[in-house]
Amino acid sequence: MKSSFNNIIDSKTPVLVDFFADWCGPCKMQAPILKEVKDELGETIKVVKIDVDKNQPLASKYQVRGVPTMILFKEGKQVWRQSGVLQKNDLIGIIKTHQ
Repeated sequence: MKSSFNNIIDSKTPVLVDFFADWCGPCKMQAPILKEVKDELGETIKVVKIDVDKNQPLASKYQVRGVPTMILFKEGKQVWRQSGVLQKNDLIGIIKTHQ
């Protein structure tokens, strides 16, 4: 997973990574919001979901302590990060500032 993850985030298109867990209630609330963001922004954003229970080394590398945690990458660099549920318009605004 690690090498393919690096290939995914090393993109000119911003990549929003959602670190989540199946047992997490707020993560379940965030999922449809992320779908709406992707639907609205289309090809100008990539959205990747990472299950922290199945990808513990990756979660540890990025110091994910709580879920959901979202990290925005551009050309392999972390440009923004926040934990907790975010609304669609807030996410779209953040993504557009980093395009």
